[in-house]
Amino acid sequence: MNLRISALEYVQEVQNGNISAEDFISSTLDRIKSVDDKLHAFLSVNYDAVDQAKEIDKKVKSGDKVGACFGMPVSVKDNICIKDSTTTCASRMLEDFVAPYDATVISKLKEEDAIFIGKTNMDEFAMGLTTEFSAFGPSKNPWDTQYVPGGSSGGSAVSVSALECIVSLGSDTGGSVRNPASFCGSVGYKPTYGLISRFGLISYANSIEQIGPLTRTVKDAAFLLNLITGLDPNDSTTVDNHDEDYLTDIEAGIEGKKIGVIKEMIAEGTDPTVMSATKDAISKLESLGASCEEISLDMVKYSVAAYYAITATEAGSNLARYDNLRYGYDFPVEGYEFNSYIKKARKKFGPEVTRRIILGGFVPSAGQAGKYFLKALKIKSRLTREVDRVFEKYDLLIAPTVPILPFRIGEKIDDPVALFLVDLNTVTANLAGKPAVSVPFAVSNGLPIGIQLLANSMNDKMLLQAAYALEQTVKLPEVPPIP
Repeated sequence: MNLRISALEYVQEVQNGNISAEDFISSTLDRIKSVDDKLHAFLSVNYDAVDQAKEIDKKVKSGDKVGACFGMPVSVKDNICIKDSTTTCASRMLEDFVAPYDATVISKLKEEDAIFIGKTNMDEFAMGLTTEFSAFGPSKNPWDTQYVPGGSSGGSAVSVSALECIVSLGSDTGGSVRNPASFCGSVGYKPTYGLISRFGLISYANSIEQIGPLTRTVKDAAFLLNLITGLDPNDSTTVDNHDEDYLTDIEAGIEGKKIGVIKEMIAEGTDPTVMSATKDAISKLESLGASCEEISLDMVKYSVAAYYAITATEAGSNLARYDNLRYGYDFPVEGYEFNSYIKKARKKFGPEVTRRIILGGFVPSAGQAGKYFLKALKIKSRLTREVDRVFEKYDLLIAPTVPILPFRIGEKIDDPVALFLVDLNTVTANLAGKPAVSVPFAVSNGLPIGIQLLANSMNDKMLLQAAYALEQTVKLPEVPPIP
């Protein structure tokens, strides 16, 4: 069974009767069993998926209406709720939490006959860049298992790259879909803020986070967006995309498009091989008829500091609900007064979450809010205005997704400031609410490099057209066999 096929190829093959959903799901589960003990992409696996696939095959054979996914195996980051499934956020605090409802994206994909093959590993409560901050151990990069896969949606990226599913859903607060997509050689899409409902996504920083797909191809990302976007009465931040078809005209090309090269994102500290790949990508886009010129976004240099001040504040508020009275684990209350009980119960939080809770309490506190939180909001506002002005002249922006190559597991775990700077190129899209995509573009020393493209709000279709055009200029090697 060829597990390397794209989502669109899978649909075509099942429709034509060349493969069955049952055989493909069985082969996918076999693949998970054979490699995931080395990669740790999954926190839980749905072994009932074969029975679900049999039902899909029955519908196909009888000519009944089948949803657009035709039993496609989809992995889901473990902060997105699937009814009656554990949703742990990779935290001991929610180790036994079983979701009582489906997230909107899950309901939409169930209607289209997707099969959820398992819940993927992540940094605890999506707070991290490497998946090393999972309470259940790190995921490993399938290109080289000594290296990090990126985060926080690291398990999702690994599962796609390692052929343990066809597509995956992650969440992106400051690059958490694009970062691991770059490190693992997959496509990672962060949509316009509000394009995809966040109902059922366990919150980290509500004002900037989004659910987004990780896929093998840009067309697969467009296919998935067609199924999961749109207004949702359960999420007041959603926007009406008027049933946009993101696959139609995806091959339109980029001739005549003006692309701004973000100077601050290719600055000192960018790995030379990443710099070289970015210059090559710019040349490829110019050869396709686009014009590229350097632009400056002055507020980018403050973006990481503003991002962490804002997200820590929102995270501190969101995590206040975990008092072990409404959500949590088996820990008796006898012998404690209220505050001491909660303090003891929250010992289950890992070090990165604890760090951000402390920061989230300090940043907006009396006497500090003006120096930190309010200043961060001003930076966010100024950055957004700056980006909006640039998009008055340019159709797209380009930069490396991550300024460095994947690094070894454990190499930066004790240096949070160095880790935070990995976010430099990705947080702008979140702070400004713009769509952004990471496209696999090069491999250096056996490790992938992604190129990031950004567009203005609600220009997701044009962004996908540009990403597809860039994708077609390269053919990358396959992921090596998992040792």
